[in-house]
Amino acid sequence: MTSPDHPTAPTPHEHNPFAGAAARSYAEGPPRKVPGFAGLHRMTSQLLAERVPPTGRILVLGAGGGLELKALADDHPGWSFDGVDPSADMLALAAEIIGPRAPRVTLHEGTIGAAPEGPFDGAVCLLTLHFVPRAQRLATLQQLRSRLLPGAPFICAHISFAQTEPERSLWITRHLAFGGTPQADAASAHQAMSTRLSILSPEDDEAMLAAAGFAGITLFYAGLSFRGWVSYA
Repeated sequence: MTSPDHPTAPTPHEHNPFAGAAARSYAEGPPRKVPGFAGLHRMTSQLLAERVPPTGRILVLGAGGGLELKALADDHPGWSFDGVDPSADMLALAAEIIGPRAPRVTLHEGTIGAAPEGPFDGAVCLLTLHFVPRAQRLATLQQLRSRLLPGAPFICAHISFAQTEPERSLWITRHLAFGGTPQADAASAHQAMSTRLSILSPEDDEAMLAAAGFAGITLFYAGLSFRGWVSYA
């Protein structure tokens, strides 16, 4: 779950990019603004299928919007899914997107603590972890791993780039330019992204996965400001 037009996680006193009309228009953004978005879904599907059985059960963290649920359900008609997201409006959109695949999908409102205990055959977290504060990131990953069968694959992809200057500012500029941020909004968007998202360097992202107990951590996707890893419980 990410909002390419709103690079900040909402607070209760701000316009919420994951509510109301903004949530309903969400599905239009990622295919245009995340490099190789369709390919990211195809790679995720392929990497999961290496270890997930034909009747596997998949946990999707940050499932609001439903785009990865739809893609994975179409690729693997025998899989079932539990999708977790803190936004009720985004889950409503997910329910619309998955449509006739709904009998194989159960949606849960909340963070990782709202997810069933499992055990799951695999897990996915796409375009979401940069909204999880660094102080909560390790616990989130540990709780996710605890719900997986031993050796189950975990696929994650999110914003990740160098956090030293001047590289950090350059990557934020690149991210906003690719996303089509109007020049008039660039300065405010740059400030918001630099202060309100929880972006780690790729090295710290890999260290966080290892600290949570994942093994075989391998980079499989790099699209400008985004990185994606496959690892195993």
